[in-house]
Amino acid sequence: MDDLIAIKTDSLTKSFGAVTAIQGITMEVRQGELFGLVGPDGAGKSTLMRLLTAVMEPTSGDAWVASYPIREGSEDIKEKIAYMPQRFGLYEDLTVMENMVFYSDIFDVPRDERPGRIERLLGFSNLGPFTGRLAGQLSGGMKQKLGLACALIHTPEILFLDEPTNGVDPVSRRDFWKILYELLKEGVTIFVSTSYLDEAERCTEVGLIYEGRLLEKDTPSAIKAKHAMPMIEVWCDNAREIMKIIQSDKRVTGVGIYGDRLHVGLVDRTDIPAVMGRLSDSGCATEGYREISPSIEDVFFAMIGARAGTEGKEAI
Repeated sequence: MDDLIAIKTDSLTKSFGAVTAIQGITMEVRQGELFGLVGPDGAGKSTLMRLLTAVMEPTSGDAWVASYPIREGSEDIKEKIAYMPQRFGLYEDLTVMENMVFYSDIFDVPRDERPGRIERLLGFSNLGPFTGRLAGQLSGGMKQKLGLACALIHTPEILFLDEPTNGVDPVSRRDFWKILYELLKEGVTIFVSTSYLDEAERCTEVGLIYEGRLLEKDTPSAIKAKHAMPMIEVWCDNAREIMKIIQSDKRVTGVGIYGDRLHVGLVDRTDIPAVMGRLSDSGCATEGYREISPSIEDVFFAMIGARAGTEGKEAI
């Protein structure tokens, strides 16, 4: 395995009875990369992460993390990585500092190195003023920052984060990503899963996963360029009604709902007047439209809409 490759999979598959959660995924993540695994709930994000962190064994195929095979090298892998699952095991009846000390014990951090590491991580996560506060009394965003600090206490080479910003307020999401960028500067390889498709734009590379299959893997800009399509944003009060009318139109490649707006993908930009005319003829009131460039989110909805045979997908 190439020393510059942090994570590699080869036809990795995981089945649970008759259900195949991960379907033959082959991919590589280079060292020092911020890789985002993006997809809706139930797409297989958590299962893939558990396989890569050697929490479970694959049904078939293989994978290597930090050059170690996940089947035989699970203990070696665990020394090189940090894994923060969706429900990280913070102890809510312990203070911030007590949690940090507890995880220092779990990861066998040398005692003479602990003060420096803890001080740095507390400053890193802006938790310094809250060392005496019980973890159970922290906000959702602060709990996530504490979980990350505890996961980093043993200075891992690769960081796995399973939907770390799920349910976190927008300001805390922004702060969390700032911390990830700082880790990236230090050479840490980051593998993060998310159902927030806008977060894909913040990654150096993105993998789009749906029903256990990796549909696409590349930089955000390359994915958007590869799947470029004419698109309009339509303002309306009855978005769902309008979506039902135009999603079956052969001139439309995909429709996404974003509050009181629709993103409508088109086969050709010359179809815009005809599509808007159809809405008008159907009695649907719109407040106007504008041409836009598709986001990762728009591309993903178009891809999974085509696979599912349905063009309308509501924004996650």
